[in-house]
Amino acid sequence: MSTALDVLAAVSILLGALLAMTAAIGIVRFPDTLSRMHAATKPQVVGLVLVLAGAVIRLRGNVDIWMLVLVGLFTLLTAPVIAHTVGRVAYREQRSRDGMGIVGDLDDQSPPTR
Repeated sequence: MSTALDVLAAVSILLGALLAMTAAIGIVRFPDTLSRMHAATKPQVVGLVLVLAGAVIRLRGNVDIWMLVLVGLFTLLTAPVIAHTVGRVAYREQRSRDGMGIVGDLDDQSPPTR
């Protein structure tokens, strides 16, 4: 039983590391901000969760498991917020560069009342 769990932990850690590596390559190689943002959030978060799951399986019975669970939850909660903020800034920069930044969908002003 122990060896099956160890194999599962090793496969999970290796798969997570592979996903994190592809995310890093995507950040370096993709041409625009939105593509890089996708590479920085989707495979990186899944890779980190797989690495943490493998570590939890490997460290079963240890008190440090709860710290790994907290790291995973914090990452799952903050990654979408960061991606949304980066996407919003990239959208604003692109609109202002194209000369369309005068009236935009993402202005901080409140919508007009009718």
